[in-house]
Amino acid sequence: MWLTINDGVRLSYTDEGEGQPLIIMTGFGGAKEIWAAQIPALVSAGYRVINVDARNQGSSQHTVKGLRISRHGMDLAEVIDQLSLTNVVLLGNSMGAATIFAYLSLFGDANVAAVIDIDQSPRMINDADWQFGFKDVTWNDFPDYFRMPLGSSTYKHIDDDTFALVSAVGKSHPFDAKLNEPFLFDHAAADWRDVIRQLTVPLLIIAGQKSPYFNPDFAAVTAAMAQKGQSVVIPDAGHIVMAEQSDATTKALLAFLKTV
Repeated sequence: MWLTINDGVRLSYTDEGEGQPLIIMTGFGGAKEIWAAQIPALVSAGYRVINVDARNQGSSQHTVKGLRISRHGMDLAEVIDQLSLTNVVLLGNSMGAATIFAYLSLFGDANVAAVIDIDQSPRMINDADWQFGFKDVTWNDFPDYFRMPLGSSTYKHIDDDTFALVSAVGKSHPFDAKLNEPFLFDHAAADWRDVIRQLTVPLLIIAGQKSPYFNPDFAAVTAAMAQKGQSVVIPDAGHIVMAEQSDATTKALLAFLKTV
């Protein structure tokens, strides 16, 4: 299915199940198919699951428009508005979680039931006050570090069925890393800690114990900033937690959602 956003860009999404809406946003360069293992369980648990490809990713339109994280946050707002969704649960991995924070910064959490962040630190750049950024990157390395290959995001091979789905999308809709370089810089420069401190709804941070990108301790530190924060570290998982340890991730999601 497709939505046309207010700047004319078309977003691809799936809409499955009935009940409370739950929107999924995927990380930088990823496709919505990476969540294949979670969607059936979420639908069975009584959620209407809307799984969205961000602009320039997966099957959504690839464009020079909106190469900034604030535009991605606005895209999420448009999905919510055009589908007339209320009391939504927002779930994102990596840049998908940052997209959620951008949305919350712009629109607040009045229409949000809960937020779930999978392996995305609220700040990517390390300094004297924050040691939980992306690898060891500091402002001295920015933005040049992000022009280089970022290295493998996983600790172990993702589920075979999910890998097949994601690989097929990658062949039919290849991601243009060079086109999206300005967006990656904008995403990496953001600091969402103030947004998390102002969040009034439940927040779950899930970290991969073996994430190549983030120290998993960021999860507990970040959750402690929120009024209703909690954290889980998934063993033997890298950055793509939901596809590397799908059963453990699904279990953590469902346990949290039962409390919302």
